[in-house]
Amino acid sequence: MKIDETSIAILRQLQEGRKSFKTIAEELSIAENTVRIRINKMIDKGILKISGLVDPKTLPGHMVVLVGIRLKTMDAVGKCEEISRLRGVVSASAVTGRYDLMLVVSLNEEFGLTEFFKGQLDPIEDILFAETFVAYKSSNLYIPYIL
Repeated sequence: MKIDETSIAILRQLQEGRKSFKTIAEELSIAENTVRIRINKMIDKGILKISGLVDPKTLPGHMVVLVGIRLKTMDAVGKCEEISRLRGVVSASAVTGRYDLMLVVSLNEEFGLTEFFKGQLDPIEDILFAETFVAYKSSNLYIPYIL
């Protein structure tokens, strides 16, 4: 599917989340059915995923931690996929620079940093070291509630 100006405009409209297809169509001066078809195509092709997001600082006992991981292997993409499925991992990215992977991890009082490292990361082979960065203040950070 080609992402054209109309699809980009629809994606911009979806930033408000609960906006109806009808409202989007009216604001873009296109047919409601066009909006519906394009959104469904983007979902089917894996371009778009619609979900509710939360601001973690508003949830008592929750925090977000960034984790930089250095690997013993050159298979950063494979390890990225494997680690992305661990409990608490919001996202995992293979990156350039000092680390091979960067994770965004959601934690709470029952599933904290110790539980993440001992129960989730420890069993993963080929991790040379991991460094954590606790986000003590974030702006415009919204994540899916996954815990």
